[in-house]
Amino acid sequence: MFQKRILTASMIALINVCAITNIKNFPLLAEYGLSVILFLALSAIFFFIPVALISAELASGWPERGIYTWVKTALGPRMGFLAIWLEWIENVIWYPTILSFIASTFAYIINPELANHKIFVLAVVLVTFWVMTFVNFFGMKVSGWISSITALFGTIIPIVLIVLMGAFWVIGGHPVQIDFSLKALVPDLSSINQLVLLSGVLLGLAGMEMSAVHAKEVRNPQRDYPRGIFLSAVLILVFSTLGALAIAAIVPNEKIQLASGGMEAFRYLFAAFQMPWAMPIIAAITAFGALGMMSTWIVGPSRGLYATAEHGDLPPIFHKANAHGMPTNILITQALIVTVLSLVFLFMPSVNSSYWALVALASLLYMIMYVLMFISAIVLRKKAPHVPRLYKVPALWLFSILGIIGAGFGFFISFFPPSQIDTGSLIILESFLIGATIIFCAAPFLIFASRKPHWHKKL
Repeated sequence: MFQKRILTASMIALINVCAITNIKNFPLLAEYGLSVILFLALSAIFFFIPVALISAELASGWPERGIYTWVKTALGPRMGFLAIWLEWIENVIWYPTILSFIASTFAYIINPELANHKIFVLAVVLVTFWVMTFVNFFGMKVSGWISSITALFGTIIPIVLIVLMGAFWVIGGHPVQIDFSLKALVPDLSSINQLVLLSGVLLGLAGMEMSAVHAKEVRNPQRDYPRGIFLSAVLILVFSTLGALAIAAIVPNEKIQLASGGMEAFRYLFAAFQMPWAMPIIAAITAFGALGMMSTWIVGPSRGLYATAEHGDLPPIFHKANAHGMPTNILITQALIVTVLSLVFLFMPSVNSSYWALVALASLLYMIMYVLMFISAIVLRKKAPHVPRLYKVPALWLFSILGIIGAGFGFFISFFPPSQIDTGSLIILESFLIGATIIFCAAPFLIFASRKPHWHKKL
């Protein structure tokens, strides 16, 4: 069926901004102070833009099932299953981080001190995720309705508000916690541990491949899609930079909490402007906005993994879908894994360190998936030049190599503890990261090797 090409460059930019920019990412960026500008610029060159452009070509040539089809076509079914598995399990690991953000934000409605209470955070994380899992049983219509209502209020409003109030804070002569000088633009490179948070920066910019499916709906893909990508890159980097600097300027560096830094900045701002009554309101808006965003992500990657059942990559127990077409057994399994992973909040020194451990693990697995994607792009350009693409990346080799370098570096530094955060015992942290990475990477190969003829889903 003919599909109208209705999207413009500005529309593509807006889609990407709404999908990626979130106040949840700002506290981590704020740890770098003014030098976050340089880190975000490097992340754009070596990761953000290559992901966007290359996934656009792959999506316009192989629009069905995203990363699974791209890697499978290029590198074979085994690696295709690994890629979709990594995309799914990375999101499963990411859920506790946004859930801890929701829990910490919700604490500011009741008592801000609860934001750093491990038992409170864990309880909210588990209750919220299981409730939202069962809500998604009712299908995409319900999930989409919840997301649509909460996205605008929970994402756009807090971002605009914190940037504007941060500007008024600086202009109004309030105490500024960072140095706004040319010297401060240069990061401290005396230790690899100073660069570790960069893996979290990359993770915060990830997900551009999800929007690549819209490339085929752009009026002039060759001209307008790259324009939209670069426009969205500029907007995302500007919003992220301003939001991070607002927090860094207001909240002392040693008091920045990865899960609750945004709310802490709002608390400082509202106190300065004699508006303490607004704190519970912005906390509620932000929490429900994040809840809506998470509701969409709970089911998205699960449906992608569910699609592999048609090819016999999953045991029959995971073939089950309810009357609304939702893969219920995969969703329940996902919730069980989230429950186990969330126990890290009990074993790490603080909510801050637990948050980082999960961010680092998610980054490790996501970077592997991106390396597979970049390699697949090179292979498919040579292996399947006859497949029509509505958009082709100029200098694909260059962008692929830049992306591989960026993702490879992100993977490497994720194993180091950041100097800005007390992560407790190095042995416990490294055992968790290395052990979990091995387990989650080995699992798809074991599942694939165990396939049986009766695993093929009967359509």
